[in-house]
Amino acid sequence: MREIIIVVVVALVISLVVKTFFFRAFYIPSGSMEETLQKNDRIFANLMVPGPFELTRGDVVVFRDDQGWLPPIASTVTNPLGEFFAFVGLVPDASNQHLIKRIIGMPGDTVKCCAPDGKLTINGVEITEPYIFPGDAPSEQEFTKVVPEGKLWVMGDHRAESADSRYHEDVQDGFVDISSVEGKASVISWPLDRIGGISNHPEVFSNVPAPKSPAPSK
Repeated sequence: MREIIIVVVVALVISLVVKTFFFRAFYIPSGSMEETLQKNDRIFANLMVPGPFELTRGDVVVFRDDQGWLPPIASTVTNPLGEFFAFVGLVPDASNQHLIKRIIGMPGDTVKCCAPDGKLTINGVEITEPYIFPGDAPSEQEFTKVVPEGKLWVMGDHRAESADSRYHEDVQDGFVDISSVEGKASVISWPLDRIGGISNHPEVFSNVPAPKSPAPSK
C-alpha cells in the first residue's frame, strides 16, 4: 500500500510539473480551425512556446481571451474528481476562456488581403495556404495590417467560420498580445483515430521576407 501511495504521489507531482512548465491539455469547442482541428478534439499545447522556443508564422497557438472576444463563460456543473484532474493537467480546464488560431502575422509584418488572385500577402509576398478549409477563400474581408511590436495577427483555418483578428478590429485593431499566448498547439491527443502532431506548415512562409522596418509600437 505504501508503494502504491508513493507511485501515485510521484505521478501526480510529475503531472503537475508537466502542466506548469511543459504541456497542458485543451479542448476544441468549435469548428473554426477545421480541418486541422475538429470540434471536440483534445490537444496538448507546448508551454515552452513562447519562452525557451520562439513563435513563428504558421504556429497554431492557444491564447487567453484577454480582449473579450468570447461571450462570458456559462456556469458548468463540476465535480471534485474532474476539478482535480484539470488541476494536475490531465484534462482540459473548462473554467478558463481560451482561443486557438494560426499565426499569420508576426511583429513588423504587413499582412494584406487580397492579391488579385485572392491570396494573402505577407511583406509583399503571396502565400498559398493548404490548411484552409476546402472551399473557403483566404478571406472574404479586405484588410491591410502592420503588426505592432508585441502583437500577433491570427486567423482560423476555417476562414468562413472563424471570428478571428478580422472580426475584432474594434479591440486593439484585431491584434493579439504575445503575452496572452499560453502555448503552441503541438499534439492531438483525442480521439484516438486523430492522434498526431499539428503542423505549422513552414513551407507556406519559407519565401516571406523579414519586415523592412521594425514593428511599430502600439
